[in-house]
Amino acid sequence: MATTSSEADIRAAHAAWQEKMAGARERKPSFHTDSIGDIERAYGPDSVTELDYLRDIGFPGDYPFTRGVQPTMYRGRLWTMRQYAGFGTPAETNERFRYLLEQGQSGLSVAFDLPTQLGYDSDDRRSLGEVGKVGVAIDSLRDMETTFRDIPLDKVSTSMTINAPAAVMVAMYVAVGEQQGHAPSALTGTAQNDVLKEYIARGTYIYPPEPSLRLAADLVGYCAREMPRFNSISISGYHMRDAGSTASQEIAFTFANAIAYGEAFTQRGVDADSWGPRVSWIFNTHNNFLEEVAKYRALRRMWARIMRERFGAQDPRSWMLRTHSQTGGSTLTAQQPQNNIVRAAYQAMAAILGGVQSLALSCYDEALGIPTDEAQRVALRTQQILAHETGVADTVDPLAGSYYVEWLTNSLEQKAWEYLRQIEDMGGAVTAIQNGVIQKEIAQASYEAQQSIENGEQVLVGVNSFTDGNEDQSLQVFRVDSRVVEEQRLSLERARAERSAEEVVNALAALRDAARGDADLMPPILAAVRAYATTGEICGALRDVFGEYTPPVEV
Repeated sequence: MATTSSEADIRAAHAAWQEKMAGARERKPSFHTDSIGDIERAYGPDSVTELDYLRDIGFPGDYPFTRGVQPTMYRGRLWTMRQYAGFGTPAETNERFRYLLEQGQSGLSVAFDLPTQLGYDSDDRRSLGEVGKVGVAIDSLRDMETTFRDIPLDKVSTSMTINAPAAVMVAMYVAVGEQQGHAPSALTGTAQNDVLKEYIARGTYIYPPEPSLRLAADLVGYCAREMPRFNSISISGYHMRDAGSTASQEIAFTFANAIAYGEAFTQRGVDADSWGPRVSWIFNTHNNFLEEVAKYRALRRMWARIMRERFGAQDPRSWMLRTHSQTGGSTLTAQQPQNNIVRAAYQAMAAILGGVQSLALSCYDEALGIPTDEAQRVALRTQQILAHETGVADTVDPLAGSYYVEWLTNSLEQKAWEYLRQIEDMGGAVTAIQNGVIQKEIAQASYEAQQSIENGEQVLVGVNSFTDGNEDQSLQVFRVDSRVVEEQRLSLERARAERSAEEVVNALAALRDAARGDADLMPPILAAVRAYATTGEICGALRDVFGEYTPPVEV
């Protein structure tokens, strides 16, 4: 009868093997990940001796959800295939959306232009040169109506990448649903509504952090009451990763923000089991394939413990981290852009093996401009090939039990807890953001990563290695037509002329009054939207009360 090796036997054998193979040839002096540090030549049972299977790994669909939030995962239902879209006018975006749905996409993901993200109308002087450039311009309910014309909102899930004006955009979406005959409770989708990461990584903030948290909390409370199928906040690690953070920083800084939101929701009277089941997430999948797989496993385990132990959530749905993932935009290269198809494909496979619920691929031409129809189609077909031709969706968490993957999962979690404790010690995410601590950590990580590319330590195919002198291959690049600005200005002019000016004035006055006190801001925002007040007018009314955020200046 065979006997099981003891832990001491394995440790001794591993040490003897290392000594015997000490002089074996390797390609470079050391191997490492930016998040964890040095990687050993091989991992075995002695690498994960502190791991308890039932406590730390368990089974799919069971706490702590390391192996997935559903017992069958993709055997029961494939991930939602989205492609981030939106550009130019609402009419053009509507056309793109209907094209993607016809191609088999199962959900929509809306990109808004910079003026909309910053709460300005298209005819504002500060919007000059940016209208419709990186997303669709939404100036009023009229534009939202056009964007979703002939798209049944009770059947299509819509993700909206919007933060500072999230409450305004969701209010418009609700109003369009009502026009189609659907109650808010019938609508499904997600509003990003994660403004804290704007101060850290993106810069599309409007108000200071405290009133921004209030707005986010009021939207979450409204959705908990009226839109039980809608994810009222999608907390983002994606943008911090694209700004240069490591994987462990992405985990820690995202959870630090999430804890700040959770505390704000509690203060507004929304208990953990009201908001917990409707929190969603977006994370970034980068190039280190196995580290990215491990990242999603660590994320689920950590969030389950945070929700149960810190916030006291009792509903198992509150413990589940359900996440969207997009492949790494910052990993795309303008040189040899077709290489990006390969990068996006294996990043997508890492996300799938990691167990995400929704996925979008950054298109191969995005380093050059807004994706073309061809690039969007290739990205969608990539997801469909992964789903139906590779077998990766046939079993749940197929890499579980790999000594290296379990070691990576543990190591990422440990490193992330270290960062979280540091942020907690300084007073939490808001204080860390106001003091620039998180921003400095990301900037340093980004600098070190760029240095490793420039000195050749990190190979970037087609950029610092394997170049052939023809890197800037000619591609058809999408450009937003300059007529967009004039079309949007005229549309906005018509919308203002056709509405009741008195209703708008009264609605905005009521919004200012609510903002001066402690009232729930969603009812007056909904009233202003239904009166066809513009995005700039609604956000401007709140600016009058809250002011604008100015980042700290280093001396």
